[in-house]
Order: sequence, then structure tokens, then C-alpha cells
Amino acid sequence: MLTQMRALSQNVFGRAIMAMVLGVMILAFAVWGIGDRFTNFNADQLAAVGSTKITVQDFRNAYQNELQQLQEKAKRGITNTEARRMGVDREVLSRLLSNAILDHEAGKLGLAVGDGEIAQAITQDRMFFNPNGQFDRDRFNLLLSENNMSEGTYVRSQRGLMMRRDVSDAVVGGIEVPQILKATIFRYQSEVRDLTFFTLPASAAGAVPAPTQTQLQQFYDERPTAFTAPEYRKLVVLSVVPANLVKPDAVSDADARKRYDDYKDTLYRIAERRTVDQVFFPDEAAAKAARDSLDKGQSFADLLKSQKKTEADVSLGTVTKDQIPDKALADAAFSLPEGGTSQPVKTPFGTVLIHVAKIEPGRTRSFDEAKGEIDNQLAIIRAKAQADKLREDIENQRAAGKTLAESAKAAGVTPRTIDAIDAQGFDKAHKPVEGLVDGPALLKAAFGADVGADTEYLQAPGGGTVWYEVLGVDAAHKLPLAEVKPRVEAMWKADETARRLAKASEAIVAEINGGKPIAAVAAAHGDLKLYKATDLSRAGAPQLPSSVANAAFGVVVGKAGATPMPGGDRLIFKVDAARAPPLKPGDEQFDKLMGQVKGGIVDDVLAEYLSEAQHEIGVKLNERALQSALSDDSSS
Repeated sequence: MLTQMRALSQNVFGRAIMAMVLGVMILAFAVWGIGDRFTNFNADQLAAVGSTKITVQDFRNAYQNELQQLQEKAKRGITNTEARRMGVDREVLSRLLSNAILDHEAGKLGLAVGDGEIAQAITQDRMFFNPNGQFDRDRFNLLLSENNMSEGTYVRSQRGLMMRRDVSDAVVGGIEVPQILKATIFRYQSEVRDLTFFTLPASAAGAVPAPTQTQLQQFYDERPTAFTAPEYRKLVVLSVVPANLVKPDAVSDADARKRYDDYKDTLYRIAERRTVDQVFFPDEAAAKAARDSLDKGQSFADLLKSQKKTEADVSLGTVTKDQIPDKALADAAFSLPEGGTSQPVKTPFGTVLIHVAKIEPGRTRSFDEAKGEIDNQLAIIRAKAQADKLREDIENQRAAGKTLAESAKAAGVTPRTIDAIDAQGFDKAHKPVEGLVDGPALLKAAFGADVGADTEYLQAPGGGTVWYEVLGVDAAHKLPLAEVKPRVEAMWKADETARRLAKASEAIVAEINGGKPIAAVAAAHGDLKLYKATDLSRAGAPQLPSSVANAAFGVVVGKAGATPMPGGDRLIFKVDAARAPPLKPGDEQFDKLMGQVKGGIVDDVLAEYLSEAQHEIGVKLNERALQSALSDDSSS
């Protein structure tokens, strides 16, 4: 949820361009650095961009949001030291400074965003939609609450984002890719080649004699990691996951009926839905004038035409009352008859007229309609309660000094003993250990714990709990040569064969490049079969390894080359021809490619613009306040 909200808060308006702008800005500050560092700031002031101040609290709030998102992804706590090692502090600071620069530029240009435009964007943003594809006020409030943000704060932040978007649009909106660059890049991407080739088998390397003891020892010594056994750990693991305890078939009809009777007017009620339109006006007078026109006989459709709006521009969709974000709007919409239009309604975003196109009356589902859903609901409730009870019982047993195995037995569940597992989840036969709940988090924790240590349980996705204990450690160690000698011999032989085959390939390529026909060369080396490949692109071909395309596009037309093949063979080829189609504006692939090229140019232009703006405005940083903001943070 927080990840969605963070993406939302940065990119509701103009997502694509703002994501690109922020990326460029962060890079820009990393490259340019901060212009000045001063110590004569107020204690609560972290930085200044022209006359715009960034406070320590601004930084802390942004930093904590970023840190919380990282912790959600990692499913563990992240210290300030770790976060700073990852550059989180500089990324957050760069974002704040960059936003301040664009805010300054927007102010200098006199840009403004109307309430109606913000309201319409919020109610039409899919991030706030329910599964039916409609704006959901509850979801909107939940996302704001999860991020400790009021509606007013959110609206102000979006107003700023929209103005920053307008600034960036003004800078890069008219950029086009030069025709000569289009042609060059398109040719590079779309060029295809025709090859003649044959496969030189590994046997062409000749008989490889057995290695001497000295050769084996040297090969073994030069590749220590190849002959090192990883660390293995013996674990006892217990997982309790509510989803595994859900048993809808165990719910009796009597229990289901009781739940239905208790909640039929709420949970099993299908709310009244209305198809609602809202038309925003610049002020109350304009809304009243429009309402007067309707009173005089103008249809709602004609009103939209007069306002130069379409149905899609004004539609809120078919919604329940609680899905309309503003109470005054909701009350107006659900007090109108079908086909009715409201009087002007004032909202925080402007004055609107509400129109109800259709009404779908609410009703209560029958018990039979809701039975399956009720069984699932009760089963999930009971599974969660059972999981909570097991967690409490097991933790009480562990607190009394019992081992995990003893605690599990007392609670009536069976733990799992894993005799050997490495940090990547493989056993000693290098087979994956299956069935681990939240395996990556479990392995990370288990390989950071001491043998016999009293470890904290892990919270798994879906409300699950995972306990573990380390029973033993088989430390990583280099295997003795005597133990791995057959493997060393096999690897040495494969390496020597590849070396000899590569040398033979070089000689063959030299023959072809010297003017000898490739067919004659193939015949001279064991009557090897020739093949043709046409229209080979840089992406390769299904019947050929990607290495072939890489090698073929590194050779001029008429010349030969060689590349390794799976299994130890070598492929010898000659480039017969190369061609590229003409430019194809309007073609989907062409337009996609040119869009990527334009994105790169836009990045460069934005970086230049922001660099110049930074130097013109002036950016000052209070390093002492920055260090204090980080050191005062509780996550350190």
C-alpha cells in the first residue's frame, strides 16, 4: 500500500514525464553537487533554494517515507547506516532540492492550477479506483491515512506536482529527434544480415592428453571458488499461515445463517448505485447561469456541448454514495430523481452541477446468494484466530525456556527439520529445498543467527508466522584436491579442449578471410555441412544462440568470424550481406524506438536546464542540520 501511495504521490499528474524528471534531477544533483554549504542557517533549516526554505522536518518526513518503503520491500528493519550506504539520504535530499527549483521556476512563470482540474484528476485516477473501476472514497482516505497525510496537504502537493509538470513541459515539450539521428539509430536497430556457417565440432581439437599432476594442481589453485563448498546450516523451522488453516467446508449452515442474519443489512446489502456526472465551473455565477439554462428547457446534453465537454469529461461512473469523495456532492447526487440535475454545489475544488443519469436501487442479497461468501468469511476469521492462538501458545512455551521443537509439540503442531541448506536455499545435492514460507527472509535471518540462539519469529505475508532455530553450521571450506580430483580433471579437459578449438577456429577464419571459399574450408575439415541464416537481427534468431548475432554484427560484410556454441563446439560463419529497411514512421516498432530515443534527448535537455537553474537560483545546504536529522532518527 505504501509503495502504491509513494508512486501515486509523485506521479498522479503526468506520471511518465514526472518520473523521468525526478530521475534526471536526482542524477543531476549527484553530478553537479550542491553549490554552497553554509553554517549560518537557523537550527530547523536544512537548505535554501533561492528564497524557498527546506526544513529539517521536511527532510525527516521524506526520508522516513523512503525508509519505510525500503523496509516494506526488504521485510525487515533497515538502519540509517544501511540506508546511507545505499544513498537514500542523498536521493531524498536531491528530490527535495529539485522540487524546490521547479517550484521556484513555476512561481517565476506565474503558473497556477485550478481546483477543478485537481479534483477531476483525483477522481479519475485509477490508483483510487475500487475493483469495479470507480473512484473509491474509502480507498482514497485509507491511502492518505497510511501516509499520515491530510486531504488538504495532499491536494497542495498535487498542485505543486502539476505546476512542476507544466515547467518541464515548457522545457521539453517541443523536442523532436533529428532526422539524421532517426535514420542512424533505426538502421542500427533494424539492420539484418545473411550468414553462411558450419559447426566445427569439439572433436576438431584433437585428442587431449590427461593432465599432469602439476597441471591439475595449478588449475585447482587458480580457481578456489570453483572448488569451495558453501556454508550449510541445519535448521528447525515452523510456519503457521492462516491461509493453510482456512476450511470453508467446516462452517455449519447454522453458523452461516447467524452471520447472515447479523449482517444482512450491511455486509450483504447491495447499495444503491447511481450513474453520476459532475460539471465544474470557474465560479458560482457561471454555475448558476448554467442551472438557469436548464430551468429554461436546455437539456443536460446541450449544456455539456455549450461547455465544450463530453460525457467522458464529466462522468463519475456508476457509484454508491460512499464512493463520491465530497459529502455535499454525495448528498446532492443521492437526493435527485433519475434524470435530475442539482443546484450549484460548492466543494473544496470549485462549484459544480451534479446530474443523475440512471438509478440502480439497492437490495439485500438472499442467504443462498451470499452462502459461499459467508462460509469463506467465517473460515478466514477462524483461521486467523487459530493462527493467533498458535502463535501465542508457541511464544509462551519458548518464553518458558523450551526449544522450538518442544514448543511446537506442546502446541500440537509439527516443526520441520532441514538437515542442510545453503544461503541460496539448496541442499548438499544442489537441489532446492521446497516448501519454505517466505524463504528469502527466512534464509537471510537464519544465516545471520548463531547456533542455539533465541531468535525472533518472522512475520510472513498473509499474516503468517515463521519460527526458526539454527541447530548447526557446516562452515564454507575449500574442498581438498583429492576429494574433487575427478571434477578438476573434467574441467581442465574441457578448458583445454576449448583453448585448442579456439586456436583451430582462428586458423579457419584466417583461411576464409584470405579468400578461400567457405564451402571448400568446410569440406576440408571433415566435409562439414553448410547452413544459411537469413534476416538475422541483432536480437538473434530462435535456432541460433545470441552469441552468433553478437559476433556476426561485429564483422564487416564479406568477412568471417567464429563464436562458441553450447556443448563446446564452435560456429564458423561468413557474413554474406547486410541490409536495413527504409524509415517507417507510423510503424509501431519504429515509433516505440523513436520514443526511447526522444526520452534520452529529453533527459539531457532537462539535466542542462536544471543545472542552469541551480546556478542561477543558488542552492545552499546546512550540512550540520543534515547530519543531525539523520543521527536523531530513531531507525539508527
